[in-house]
Amino acid sequence: MSISVEHIQKAAARMQALYGENKTITDGNYDKSLAVRCINGTFVGQKKGSTIAYRGIPYVGKQPVGEYRWKAPVEYVPDDGVYEAYFFGTVPHQGIDPLQIGSLYPASEECLYVNVWKAADNTNADRKPVIVWIHGGAFVAGSTAEPREEGTAYVQENPDIVFVSIEYRLDVYGFLHLSHLPDGGDYPDAQNLGIMDQMMALKWIHENIALFGGDPGNVTIIGESAGGCSVCVLPLIEGSHKYIHRIISESGSPMCMRSTEEAIACTNELMELLGCKTVADLQKIEPAKMIEASGSILALRIFPERDGSYLPENPYDEYANGAVKDIPILQGCNKDEGGYFAFVLGPEIYSAFSADRLAKKLAQLTEEEREKVESFLENAPDVNPDYLNVTRLFEQIMFKAPLMRMSESQTKGGGKSYTYYFTPESSVPKMRCAHTIEISTVFNHPEEDLITGRRFDETFGKTLRRMWIQFAKTGNPSLSADISPDGKAHEWPLYDLENKYVMVFDEFNIHPEKEAERKIVDWDKTYFLTNYYMI
Repeated sequence: MSISVEHIQKAAARMQALYGENKTITDGNYDKSLAVRCINGTFVGQKKGSTIAYRGIPYVGKQPVGEYRWKAPVEYVPDDGVYEAYFFGTVPHQGIDPLQIGSLYPASEECLYVNVWKAADNTNADRKPVIVWIHGGAFVAGSTAEPREEGTAYVQENPDIVFVSIEYRLDVYGFLHLSHLPDGGDYPDAQNLGIMDQMMALKWIHENIALFGGDPGNVTIIGESAGGCSVCVLPLIEGSHKYIHRIISESGSPMCMRSTEEAIACTNELMELLGCKTVADLQKIEPAKMIEASGSILALRIFPERDGSYLPENPYDEYANGAVKDIPILQGCNKDEGGYFAFVLGPEIYSAFSADRLAKKLAQLTEEEREKVESFLENAPDVNPDYLNVTRLFEQIMFKAPLMRMSESQTKGGGKSYTYYFTPESSVPKMRCAHTIEISTVFNHPEEDLITGRRFDETFGKTLRRMWIQFAKTGNPSLSADISPDGKAHEWPLYDLENKYVMVFDEFNIHPEKEAERKIVDWDKTYFLTNYYMI
């Protein structure tokens, strides 16, 4: 991997103290002012400055180990016990792991926990908007362990919200089709368990967050990359609108999904590699071996399944037909998303990966469609030896075309889409304005410079955060001059089918533009690729 080991180790060192075992408190010796009695137990947090953090709260009745592996999350039950909530729970087993989360923090299948941050000052009796973070990582990596996503600094700056982050099952433990196997009938949900985990976490939040001062009637789910895909598909699940009132999707869309046929093919490849024929055989494989095998053949092919049951076969059509018209969406992507993958994988691996994926994508297309893609590659914008034309194509397939289709579909369905385009560049060579570059800014961690390589303008960061929070409060991210950190009014126009307005986040000039002025997507040569998803 090309990410600096020194950067990773420094980031890890800042988080190591937050990992440990949360113990049961049996002697009554705890600070009652830091305790919150939830349905499934009383949890005692830790205060730092003006913020109280509650880490590692289980949101299920049984962790998904042993007989519960590859089973739907088990609902939590009432509990009168008192528990420490000082430490993060163990992180999910990691597949492709560029940030080395799986090796730097304790990993386990026992990973279904939420973390809550709130302001220590409880003098305001009004319940606060709740912002729920769902991390990214291609559904095979990532965790609330990432230092740039820790919530203390975020809530210290913005005490008018309650912040929650959740863990969910990843890789083959969260997304593995099993029902076609001889003994797979007992595992009907295995293909979408990670999304089911997220739904169970949202249920726990709905039923308990008022005890932390949050408003269960005003919950914004925010995710990036795989988390962005997650927040786009969660409101398509029956009964979900009870738990979700706003959506913020950063660099994510339903593009990162696969069909049942594709999911079965992936499972069969894994079974052959491992020499397994049944689920019983798979149960005998150690997690480390399972994850290693998955990573060797299923890289960027493990996604939620469009099974037509739990999740729809065509999410875009659901949006266009008004399925989410009652939930406002704030969504966007970064100018140079592909720089992240080229940088993280390194030139040799990225070259082989991109050649393989391009060949597979072209094989899916009609002759006319292939000609369009080849024409795009010949004339791809702003490329050089360090930034290849295939990288620009992948940006279109994975991020830019899906963003515009989501904006189009939500608008056609009668819903509201506030669409953005993030442009500040990293000082890390070849990164440019890469995938994930905005996360440290969104959560007020300018010191976490793993991707950015520098600190973005402080006022720019505060203004962006205030717009996100204003959206969570009201459903509209626009700022009047009196509440805007930069002292300027920012009117964010809704996306519409004629003008296609986007809010451009230039570091020193946040402003709206028509999409045609930026040419974010090639409507003729790449937009149609959203019909093929990403596999």
